[in-house]
Amino acid sequence: MPKDTIKTRLEIAKKKYDKKNLEKNSQSSSKLGLAFKMSTELVAAVLVGTIIGFILDNWFGTKPWLILIFFFVGVVAGIVNVIKTAKNMQK
Repeated sequence: MPKDTIKTRLEIAKKKYDKKNLEKNSQSSSKLGLAFKMSTELVAAVLVGTIIGFILDNWFGTKPWLILIFFFVGVVAGIVNVIKTAKNMQK
């Protein structure tokens, strides 16, 4: 075999290998991004619910009932968002 054909074959193999590694890395980083998005959505929903409950409690003077109610509403909303995102990922 001539040297040129071996060199060409090595270059082609290296390009294929690099392309596979690039695709693999981008898939793992996108999964990490989705996991971060889901956790952020859950925490944000809980925080927003708690803040709304805190504001309404101060306004109506019903401490701590509305904080507790809206905290749990935020938890439920966050879990529903995570489930929806997980179902979309499976498709």
